[in-house]
Amino acid sequence: MAVRRSPVPARAVALVLHGGAEHGAGAVRPWGLAYLRMVPFARALRAAGARHGLEVRLLRNRMRGWNEPALDPVRDARWALERVHAESPGLPVVLVGHSMGGRVALRVADDPAVTGVCALAPWTPQDEPVESVRDRTVVLAHGTRDAVTSPEASHTYARRAQATARRLARFEVAEEGHAMVRRPALWQRLVVGFTADVLGFPAGDGLPASAWDRPVDARLRIPL
Repeated sequence: MAVRRSPVPARAVALVLHGGAEHGAGAVRPWGLAYLRMVPFARALRAAGARHGLEVRLLRNRMRGWNEPALDPVRDARWALERVHAESPGLPVVLVGHSMGGRVALRVADDPAVTGVCALAPWTPQDEPVESVRDRTVVLAHGTRDAVTSPEASHTYARRAQATARRLARFEVAEEGHAMVRRPALWQRLVVGFTADVLGFPAGDGLPASAWDRPVDARLRIPL
């Protein structure tokens, strides 16, 4: 786990989780695309939040796969959260995950330190439980051209989780695919804006704080 501490006393932690595959026992290398995809998000969070006391942690999983029933990346994320509890006790945590990492973030949101989850192009199968996001602030974002994880499945998840979460919004990123490479600055602004909103830091351009001004039933297909 790469840890980027704040130059001022830490007030919160952002834990960044990368994607993977349904099955796979191969090791995740530092040059793997799924891991590298999240490095710019960790850097953007640090650049925006370090002066406000945000500590950023980027986890690299032991294995590539979800690997039911072992749930290896869930175990890794739980380990990372235990490290946060031991090394930065009492701080609120925001989870940011892409693809499989989005599913992991939603699963481990029941950790008592977690206050918010930002799931990017999350893998959310039909039976994905929603109880873990109870009383959390949740944002999901999906590219309209994603052919790897289903935008409609994340909409279904969001609709189910809306009654459980403290607040929930879902964004649809036009003309974007799974890798988030067509509009990278927008994805990063979304993550930074969400984190600032949840933690009470200065929010930049206000994304996604403006989502909460919409009626609850209009928060699941917000176009970007």
